Amino acid sequence: MEKQRSFSFKSRSKFLVFFFIVSSSVLFFSFLSIWVFQVSPLNHQLKFQSFSSLSHTFVIKPHNSTDNVIRNGSLSKPQYNKSDHSSSIQVQVLVKGVDDEKKKIKEKIKVKESEIVLGNKNAANFTSPDIISKVTEKVDILIVNENNTNIEVEKRDNSKCDILNGTWVFDESYPLYKSDSCPFIDEGFSCEANGRLNTNYMKWRWQPHECNIPRFDAVKMLELIRGKRLVFVGDSINRNQWESMLCLLKSAITDPKRVFETHGRRITKEKGNYSFKFLDYKCTVEYYVSHFLVHEGKGRVGSKRVQTLKIDTLDRGSSRWKGADILVFNSAHWWSHAKTKSGVNYYQERNQVYPHLDVPTAFKRALTTWASWVDKYVIPGKTQVFFRSSAPTHFRGGAWNAGGHCKEVNQPLNYSSNIFDPEKSLITEEVIKQMKTPVTILNVTSLSEFRIDGHPSIYGKKPGKASRSHVEDCSHWCLPGVPDTWNELLYYYLQSNKKVSSTV
Repeated sequence: MEKQRSFSFKSRSKFLVFFFIVSSSVLFFSFLSIWVFQVSPLNHQLKFQSFSSLSHTFVIKPHNSTDNVIRNGSLSKPQYNKSDHSSSIQVQVLVKGVDDEKKKIKEKIKVKESEIVLGNKNAANFTSPDIISKVTEKVDILIVNENNTNIEVEKRDNSKCDILNGTWVFDESYPLYKSDSCPFIDEGFSCEANGRLNTNYMKWRWQPHECNIPRFDAVKMLELIRGKRLVFVGDSINRNQWESMLCLLKSAITDPKRVFETHGRRITKEKGNYSFKFLDYKCTVEYYVSHFLVHEGKGRVGSKRVQTLKIDTLDRGSSRWKGADILVFNSAHWWSHAKTKSGVNYYQERNQVYPHLDVPTAFKRALTTWASWVDKYVIPGKTQVFFRSSAPTHFRGGAWNAGGHCKEVNQPLNYSSNIFDPEKSLITEEVIKQMKTPVTILNVTSLSEFRIDGHPSIYGKKPGKASRSHVEDCSHWCLPGVPDTWNELLYYYLQSNKKVSSTV
């Protein structure tokens, strides 16, 4: 009996020792695995590539209670409410990891009225970007932590970024509209219809180096101008931009009868005043021609009456500009020696016609006249004013009427051409700084200098038309094309101004 007890005790002891060793080993290897997983460089924080740089803009905009959602740059912890019937979506983005190795990470994000939470990770594939339209203004970059249980938001401050410091990126998701779907492009800008076969010029997107500009959203833009007047005033380059805006906005309208010119006019180079009504949004997008912004008239030189430019009197069509909610001005294309008679007996103030006046001096005085009108008639807070900078020309081998050409170029330049005289831009900035009315300079000069490929060249007229091969257009722009980017910048500024005003 004693031997039996001794044997039983020894067996239990051996079993307990064996159990302790096994348990300790399991615990040790478990902690070791967790430690290795945590310190592994593959599981360090990963930054999602900015949403707006993808083919779809993945952004999340809750309702007005964002303070309950994003605090100190992070989202609340994952949670789930059984009574929640909110729509949920699967977001797929590119993640940039160690050694620039890219892999795809999927997270299901639930969108509610008052919060954004993570849901089940085993979700179906992403289907509809409509659920998550509207958020670049709040969220730019997502950061996923080691165990992928939490998402943090890093808000990128675009206001401190130079959006003009960037590069042109080839993007297959462009253009934003098709040329044959827009009836507002006049012949001079309709390069594809005029026989241009290489359409790569449509597919370049401007990408700032340190931030992102939102992809143009026609519906959001129409909401921004709902019940308002968007007015473009200037020369034919501004008409170029205005036609681009019409095409961009038209892409959101399913019934073409809901957009029309209020006077029944068809867009041509011969007419210069247009107002297009978007019925569903009760807004108008207008264009008024004004080559110099000041009055082109006649003055007396000796016994003769000659054509003059009255640089102290605003264009007589300025009454149409009053009451606009958004004004986009430009003036530069016509301020050349050739188009101003070299300043000889051309510029006039009051009754005096100057025997000679140089272009920079006349331009500054004319712009000062414009600035005085803006300060007198524009109501700050109601009307937003923009002044678009000069768009460069790219004539090679001569001027526009002396054999200048650009037809052989199908790629953007990889360097700044530096052919543009910055003097008018400097004068514009100087005059605007003296104004009491806030004016945003829509600077398109430097980014457009790379785009020698974007001009109509010989495709500004339909095949077979007289003189098509003799005079090339290397100053205007094909549509779709570069002016669409100008309007994306305008859209960016309008969104930024809306956010500023909403926080005041």
